[in-house]
Amino acid sequence: MTDQRRRLVLASASPARLGLLEGAGLAPEVIVSGVDEDALSADTPAALALVLAEAKATAVAARPETAGALVIGCDSVLELDGQALGKPADAEEATARWKSMRGRAGVLRTGHCVIDTATGHRVGETASTTVRFGEPTDAEIAAYVATGEPLHVAGAFTLDGRSAPFVDSIEGDHGNVIGLSLPLLRRLLGEHGVAITDLWA
Repeated sequence: MTDQRRRLVLASASPARLGLLEGAGLAPEVIVSGVDEDALSADTPAALALVLAEAKATAVAARPETAGALVIGCDSVLELDGQALGKPADAEEATARWKSMRGRAGVLRTGHCVIDTATGHRVGETASTTVRFGEPTDAEIAAYVATGEPLHVAGAFTLDGRSAPFVDSIEGDHGNVIGLSLPLLRRLLGEHGVAITDLWA
């Protein structure tokens, strides 16, 4: 590790992921990948989350302006009944999603990929957190969908927004549900020989 702090690039438009990193003392640049998520597939929701994260990180790492940087790609899906649920397409789908989730548990899968553009080395892993949903009324669901928030988040919910009162409990890393597991990121950076404390702003 040199005296100069490594550049960190977040390959995601998610303000929640950026907020998690900034809250942990990091100051990443944001470069959105532009990856067509609908064009990618995998055998399981956990594998899909990792495929999407790797695609985002790879697309951004290939750009000349990220030369020498550490690039982080993440993507989340909610696994319910064996299906991978991303962002709902519209309000109707978000409403149906919530009606199917209430009173049940799902698993939020977030794929993480870290690429060191200086060496080309890449590491990746999927973090999983069980989410137990409460039982919001039809009126509460309608009010929540009307805010537009569920259209922008995987699984149509988030822990750091208006849907937080509708989540009874989680088992695992709460940051992972918001969009990025900081403990997992620390381990992946370690596999690159980088201590997360060396990246503190």
